[in-house]
This record gives sequence, C-alpha cells and structure tokens, in this order.
Amino acid sequence: MVNETSDLPSSRLRRNPWRILSHWVSSRLPKGLYARALLIIIVPMVLLQSVIAFVFMERHWQTVTQRLSRAVTADIASIIDTIETYPQKDDYSDIIRIARDRLDLNIAILPPDPFPPAGSKPFFSLLDDTLREQIARQINRPFWIDTVGDSNLLEIRIRLEKPEAVLRVFAKRNSAYASNSHIFLIWMIGTSMVLLLIAVIFLRNQIRPIQALARAAESFGKGRDMPKDFRIRGAREVRQAGLAFLQMRERIERQMQQRTAMLTGVSHDLRTILTRFKLQLALTSEGPEMEELQGDVDEMQRMLQGYIDFARGESGESPEDVDIGEMLNRHESEALAKHKQLEIRCPQNFTIRVRRNAMARLIANLVSNAFRHADRLAIKVNQGNGWATLTFDDDGPGIPEDQREEVFKPFMRLDQARNVDEGGTGLGLSIARDIVRNHGGDINLHQSPMGGLRAIVRLPL
Repeated sequence: MVNETSDLPSSRLRRNPWRILSHWVSSRLPKGLYARALLIIIVPMVLLQSVIAFVFMERHWQTVTQRLSRAVTADIASIIDTIETYPQKDDYSDIIRIARDRLDLNIAILPPDPFPPAGSKPFFSLLDDTLREQIARQINRPFWIDTVGDSNLLEIRIRLEKPEAVLRVFAKRNSAYASNSHIFLIWMIGTSMVLLLIAVIFLRNQIRPIQALARAAESFGKGRDMPKDFRIRGAREVRQAGLAFLQMRERIERQMQQRTAMLTGVSHDLRTILTRFKLQLALTSEGPEMEELQGDVDEMQRMLQGYIDFARGESGESPEDVDIGEMLNRHESEALAKHKQLEIRCPQNFTIRVRRNAMARLIANLVSNAFRHADRLAIKVNQGNGWATLTFDDDGPGIPEDQREEVFKPFMRLDQARNVDEGGTGLGLSIARDIVRNHGGDINLHQSPMGGLRAIVRLPL
C-alpha cells in the first residue's frame, strides 16, 4: 500500500507537464472557425514546403555544390601540377592562356610573400565549407580563399613549392556553387502563396454562410428580428443546417401564436364571467360579506392576469431601443408612495434594444418584490464585454442559498418566499427570468451587501 501511494504523486507529476503543454497550446490556438480552418491549411503546407526545402538543400543543393567544387579544385590542381612539373622562367603566359580559355579560370603567379592572413569564416556558407574540404583533400597545400561578399568571383591563393610563389586564382562563383537554387525557392514560395490565396478565397466563401447562420440564430435567441440579408446558401451541410433552423423558427413562432390565440380566447371568456360577477355584486346590497366577495373577485382577476402574462411571455412585441434610466426613474413615485428609499445609478442616455413592455414588466416585478420585503433598494446599471448588467440590492430578509433556484419555478411558493407577486400566484420571478431569457440573457440571485437579496440581470447589447 505504501508503494502504491508513493508512486501516485510521481505519476501525476509525469502527466502534469503534458497537461500544462496541452493547455498552453489550446489557449493560444484561434477560437474562430475561419482562423482554425486557415490554420489547418497553412500548417500542413508549411510543413510540406519545409520538408521539401530541407531535402533539396541537403541532397540536391549540397551534392551539386560538392561536385562543382570538386571539379574547380581538380582544375586548379592540374594547373599546379603543370607549373611544378614544367617550370618556366618568369613566363607563364601559355599556362595563363590555357587556364583562361579552356578552364575559365583567371590565374596569376605572385611573389611568395606576403601571404594573406586567414580571414573570418562566414557563419553559414555551404560553398566555403565544401571548397575548403576539396582543396585540403586534393591539393594539400597552404591556401587562402575568399568566398564572402556578393561578388560573382571567388579568390583562391595557394602556396607553391617549385617555384616558390603563390598561385592566385579567380573563378566564377557559379562554377563552384549551385547558385541557381534560389530560383527553386522563389518558385516554391510563390506557388505556395498563390495556392494559399486561392484557399483563402474559397474558404471565405464557405465560412460566410456559417457566420450568417450563427448571426441569425443569435438574433433569434435574443428575441430580435433576423438579419434581412440572411438566406440559405453554402455547402450542402450548411444548407441543411440553415433549413433546419428556419423550420425550427417557424415551429416555435407557430406554437407561440397558437398559445397566444388560445389564451386570448380563454382570458376573454373568463373576464366575461368576472365582469358578470362584478355587475351582480354592484347590484347587491353592501355588507361585510359582499366586501369579502368583492376582494375574492379582484384577487381572481389579478391571478388570471398573472397566468396570462406568464404564458404569453410578451412574445408578440417587437424589440426597440429603450432608455433604461428613464424606465427605472418611473418607480421613484412608487417608492415615495410606499415610503421606501430608492437609489438609481445608471449612465445617462443608456439605451438597449429590448421589448419595451416586457422590460417594463421585468423591472416592475423586481422593484415591487423588493418594496414588498425591504425598506431600501439600490439599482445599478453598467455595461462591459457586450453585456448590460442591472443589479438590484435591497435590505430585506433575502432568500436562503439552497432555495434561490427554487423561487424561479412557476407556481412555487416557499415559506416566506419572495417570488410571490401581488396576485399571490408565485409567478413574479418566473416571469422575470422568462423575459430575460427570451432576450438572450439570464437572471441570478445572490446575497446582497445591504443584507438582503441581490438580483443580477444580464442582457446582451
């Protein structure tokens, strides 16, 4: 048992670096579909081109350079053998002519001193390394070469033994070096850029229908009108998704219309009966029993209105730009009438696109709920990251943490619950959450710094 427990932390430690690396990579990858699709195209292309370039540099370029340098070194070795085998007195014009005409080398016989000091070796030069290796292997004499710079010529100096002199050779760079390899790299990069441009154009045309569908679904989820330019287009799968979305939208709207029509008929019939009750009570002589019956009829009417408002959900209203500050200030008179303290902090001319009547009912429910159980109410409005946040803080008794989600359930009535509206239906907070979610937001309850309940409403801008 001891061994197993001692091995467990080490195994976790071994896994942690991979988890950290995986989290680091995923956190830096793009989140958008367009960027990720481009990454899927670019990364394999870059890897493929890198492998091709490496193979070309390592195999073709290096092999060709080695062969060219070997040939130039062999020509220089032949000239040295000729000079040392058939020495001539200060007249090497024939050898210079043969080297120039037959070997394309410009040579000269210089005094033995001074011999140029060793120059700086370039940081990376395939030609320099290869040429040094070939001269050391084939000639094996003290030598000095200059391959640095943009000149088309290479300078090579080799110390001779007979006669004591220095052979200076100027050779063309392309005769010892595969200098045309940059053409291959230019063609490789150029064609890659053309292919990438074509991929970007086609990919953008494929991503646009998905982005349009996402915007349409987001607008519908927020209770707003769909974009006017939305239409089904794109690949077959995208068209199927767009068609399924439109069919779902039609079913939801048809269901809401049927529910609204049914509730309108039910409310008309029930209100007709309630109107007859009120008329009969008005014709009946007054008395304590009649007052109680009148109160029951009024309460029944308020309950009926609450049920209808909850089921209807203000679905038939169109969104518009609403000044939240102006809507909140309307409750100042209610606070004065009920002897409550109301504090409102809202940016000036702060507007949000919502359904006006639904938003008014949402605020009225939360304000009335606070006034019913508290003496002070503070409302704060701010915005950030594409969201508008309305915070309602009061000094009432609050709601226990384990019951804060229960109060949002329709018709749920807890002990001393604060979701009971004026009609006593238990739909106040249920209606509020239904309105907020129909706008694409949400509402949550917390403990208030004032000691009571805090309701936070978040709505998309």
